[in-house]
Amino acid sequence: MTRGHWIEPYQRWQPPGCLMHQYTGKDIRACLNGQRIVYIGDSTIRQLFWATAKKLNVTGANAYRQKVDTHEDLAFENVYFVWDPFLNSSSLRAELLSSFDDNIPEAADTSKTAGLITVGGGLWYARHFRSDWLDHYRDALDYLAPLLGADEDRPALYHTPLSTKRRKDHPVYMVPVQVPLYNTLSPTRASSITPIKISSMNEYLFNLSMTQGIKVSWSHLLMTLERETAYEESGLHVIDDVAVRKVDVLLNARCNAQMTILRGYPFNKTCCSAYESLHPWKTCFYLALLSIPILVSGFRHYGKANELTKAFTVLSVVLTYCYLADRTQLFDKTQKHFKYQDFSSLCAAVLLLGLLSVRPTSDKKPSAGDALSSIQDASPSFLPRDQSDEWKGWMQFVILIYHYTGASSILGIYQVIRILVASYLFLTGFGHTVFFYKKQDYSLSRCTSVLVRYNLLSCMLPYIMATDYLFYYFAPLVSFWYLVVYLTMRIGSSKNTSMAFLLGKIGMSAGIVTVLARAPILFERIFQFLQYTCHIHWNVKEWQFRLQLDCYIVYCGMVAAIVYCKVSDILRGQPFSQNTLSGIIRRHWNKIPLIAAVVALVTLVAFGYFIQQFSDKVSYNRWVPFVSLFPILAFVILRNCNRHFRHFYSSAFAWLGRCSLETFTLQFHIWLAADTKALLSSGVFGRKATHVDGRYLDLVILTAVFLWLSWMTADATTRITSWIIDPTRQSAEQVKLTSLKLVNEMGLEGLHGELRCRGAFYRLLTNWNDLWMRKLEIRMASIILIMWILNMV
Repeated sequence: MTRGHWIEPYQRWQPPGCLMHQYTGKDIRACLNGQRIVYIGDSTIRQLFWATAKKLNVTGANAYRQKVDTHEDLAFENVYFVWDPFLNSSSLRAELLSSFDDNIPEAADTSKTAGLITVGGGLWYARHFRSDWLDHYRDALDYLAPLLGADEDRPALYHTPLSTKRRKDHPVYMVPVQVPLYNTLSPTRASSITPIKISSMNEYLFNLSMTQGIKVSWSHLLMTLERETAYEESGLHVIDDVAVRKVDVLLNARCNAQMTILRGYPFNKTCCSAYESLHPWKTCFYLALLSIPILVSGFRHYGKANELTKAFTVLSVVLTYCYLADRTQLFDKTQKHFKYQDFSSLCAAVLLLGLLSVRPTSDKKPSAGDALSSIQDASPSFLPRDQSDEWKGWMQFVILIYHYTGASSILGIYQVIRILVASYLFLTGFGHTVFFYKKQDYSLSRCTSVLVRYNLLSCMLPYIMATDYLFYYFAPLVSFWYLVVYLTMRIGSSKNTSMAFLLGKIGMSAGIVTVLARAPILFERIFQFLQYTCHIHWNVKEWQFRLQLDCYIVYCGMVAAIVYCKVSDILRGQPFSQNTLSGIIRRHWNKIPLIAAVVALVTLVAFGYFIQQFSDKVSYNRWVPFVSLFPILAFVILRNCNRHFRHFYSSAFAWLGRCSLETFTLQFHIWLAADTKALLSSGVFGRKATHVDGRYLDLVILTAVFLWLSWMTADATTRITSWIIDPTRQSAEQVKLTSLKLVNEMGLEGLHGELRCRGAFYRLLTNWNDLWMRKLEIRMASIILIMWILNMV
C-alpha cells in the first residue's frame, strides 16, 4: 500500500518483499461474494471505477461508458461510483456510516453492503479555490476522519480474512491527491493546479493518517513518479494500464487473506496476507521423523541408528526450511521477470562451470546398495553412468534457469525445455530396461526400493506445505513410467531374449497407455475413489496433460536399450546372435558411428528448422510426443560417436545429476517461492531486486544453500530408502563392535539382567519390531496406513 516499484512498467508492480496478484473478474466475485465495490471522489477515482468494471466485463463496460455523462454517479454490476470531487456530499457520509453499522443481521443481503470503499479527491480544491483551498480540504477530511480511521475492535486486515457479513470489517481506503504532469496541463489548469497545492494537501493527508489510522494507498503516487508515459495527454489522468495496477493494489489489500483461505495453494498472493499457522499435527510429524530410527533400530542396538538419525534429521531440517521459506513471511517473495540477458548470462556461467570440470570418466560400476545407481550396470562404452549423470545435470541446470528467469513465456526456450524433460523420461526407459534385461530382477524389494526413492520427498512435502502429490509432477511421472517399464518387461519375462516378442510387448503397452492418456476414464475413477476413501484431491486433467506430452519417449528409450543390449551381444560374439544381420554389423561396425553422427547432425538441424514453424505452445505440444525422440537420439549418438567423447565427462554436471530429483522437487519452495510462481529472496541485500541492490548476491547465496540441501537430501533419502527396504542390513564388524561396547559397559550378566527387568512390554515391542523388520510387506503397509491417517486428519 505504501511502497513499490515497477518490474515491467505499467504491467507488473512489485511491493517490497511480497507477491502482488493481478485480479480477474472471477477473483473479484469470489472475494466479495456479491458485495459492492464503491468508489467516491473526482475523475481520478472514476478511472479506478472503469478499470474495475473492465476486469469484470470489458465489453459491457466499454458499451456502458459510451452512454453515460461525465459528472454523474455510475453503477456497473456490483461496482459503484459516487461523483463527489469535494468529498463533502451526503452520499459519501451515508455510505461510510452504513458500512460501519454493527447492527446488520447475519442473514442480510450482502449485495446491499460495501465490501470495499475507496475515497479520493482534492484536485477540484486546487482548481477552483484560489486562496483558502487547503482550509476547505482540511475541513472535508476532518469531517470524514472518524469514519475513515481504523477501528480498534476491527480484526487486523493483513492477517484475518474479512467477513462478508459484518460491515465493521469492510475496509475503507483513501487515495492521495493525484500528482499531475504539470508541463502538459492546459494553461487554465496549470495556473491553478500547482505543485505547492498538491504537496500541501498530500502532506496534510499523511499527517492525518498517522494520527487517525487512515489507510492511504501511497503507492499510487509512486506509480507515476518521474514517469511521463504513465499519463494521458491531459497530464491529469493516468493511462488505463496504470489505473488497473492501482486497482490491483486495493484488491490485494482487501482480498488476499480471504482468497488464500478460499483457494489454498499456490500461495501466490502474499501481500497483505498471513500464512496458515503450523498445525500441531505437523509438529508431531517432525518429531516422528526424528524418533523413527530410535524406536525401530534402538531396540536391537544397531550402530546404524546414528546414520538413520542423521538422515531423518536432515530430512526434518529440509522440510522445516521449506516451510519457513515458502509458508512464512521470513523470506521475501518477488515476481519473475524474463530478460534475455539474465537467461543467457546464467546459461553461459553454467556452461563455463561445466567445461572447467571436465574429467576422464571412471569405469567403476555402481554400488549394489543404491537403488537408482544400479539401474544401469552396462558397459561404459555407451551412456556410462558418469555420462548419464552429466546429461541429467546440465539439463537440470538449464531447467532451473528456465524456471528462475520466467522463460516459459518465450516459445523457443519452452520448446527446448520440453525436449529436456522428455530426455529425462528417455533415460528412465533406457536405464530400467537395460537393468531388467541384464539382471532379470523383478523382486518386490527391487520395485519398492525404486518407488520409495523416487517418492519419499514428494510424499512428505504435501503434508507440510499444504499442496498435493501431483503438484511435484516429476516424481509421479517417473514412478508411473517405471511401473509401465516394470510390467512390460515382467510379463512374459522368460521370452525376453526374443527381439520380436519384446517389441510386440512394447507396442501393446504403448497402445494401452495411449488409450488411458487420451480417454482417461480409468484415471477419473481412480482419482474419485482416492478422493472418497483417502481425502486426496488430484487434478485428472493436469495428469492427463503430463502423460500426453511424453506419451512415447519412454518406449523409445526401451527400444534403444534393447537395441543396445542386442548389439552388445553381437559385438561380443554371443552364440545366439549369429545371423546375417549380426555379420553385417560386425563387418561394418567401424563405419556405423560416422554415418550415424552425420545423420544425427542433419536431424538436429532439421529439427531446429521444424520447431520454428510453430507459433504457439498448444500446436507444438500436439507434436512433441511424436518428434521428441529425434533430437534426443541425435544427441545420444553425437555424445557417444567417438571414444574421446565417451571417456570424458563434466564432474560438476554429473554431481548435480546425481541429486537432480531433489533439486527438481525442492526448487518449488527453497529456490523459487509462492509454489514456483515467484522468486525467493532473503530481503537482506535490498528489496528493489536490481543488480546494485544485491539481487545476484542474493541469488548466489540462496542457490548455494539450495544445492547443498538438495545434495544432503539425496543422501538422506537414499539411506532411508535402504533402511526401509532392508533394516537388518549392516556389517558384521558393526554388530561385533556394538555388542562388545554393550558388554564392556554393563558386563554380560548385567546385560542379561537388564533384558529380564524390562518385562513383557519390552518383549512385545521387540517381537513387533522383529516382525516389522523382517517383512517388507508389513513395513510398506504401515507407511501407507500412516499416510492415510495423515490425509484424513
